Amino acid sequence: MGAGASAVTITAEDVVAFVGRAAVTIARHEALLDRLDAALGDGDHGTNMSTGLQAVVRALRDEAPAEAAGPLDVGALLRRIGHTLVASVGGASGPLYGTLFIEAGFALDGRRAVDLPTLAQALEAGRAGLARRGRCRLGDKTILDALDPAVHALQAGAAAGLAPDEAFVRAARAARAGVRATIPMVARRGLALRLGERSRGHRDPGATSCFLLFRSMLDGRTSGRPSRRRP
Repeated sequence: MGAGASAVTITAEDVVAFVGRAAVTIARHEALLDRLDAALGDGDHGTNMSTGLQAVVRALRDEAPAEAAGPLDVGALLRRIGHTLVASVGGASGPLYGTLFIEAGFALDGRRAVDLPTLAQALEAGRAGLARRGRCRLGDKTILDALDPAVHALQAGAAAGLAPDEAFVRAARAARAGVRATIPMVARRGLALRLGERSRGHRDPGATSCFLLFRSMLDGRTSGRPSRRRP
């Protein structure tokens, strides 16, 4: 790993900032996500995700410790985010996204800061947990169709020694490609399963929200300045 990339760490402060950006991004795309979900499910994915992320923002703000307490445990913070999502996001998305954060948090238990390879490993643990919880595989037209390629792109970027901002750009691009790949798929999980062939031709709303979450990583502190690159 190059010296510039290896010197960069991601802290709980970065995670809190990411959650704030993600909440704004999902709120901005709430109507789009609801429209996508209306074609395949209950039509409330955007509303549920926005409600859940706002609940996370409030929970983290209300529980913020004094600076004198020292750096936060990244793993504990991710688990707190996950449990809040489970409790506040309606439908299947709450347990799925909650499991992603909770499993990633267990992988980072006790860590005050993490480098990119460690974060990539934690997100792989989260990806595997989400797949188990949802009993889904690639090609089922679910969140996993965006999450899996994004995590693998992040792992590849870490292995190549990329700085986090560049690796996040590549992960978001992979997630976007995963969203597009869901359009011709026939749903094999969730409410869309009942539609059969009629689910073909629609973007999966969960995969789309997953892409938006990865894109929300791009403006963080990881490179010392906001990234201007967008997937």
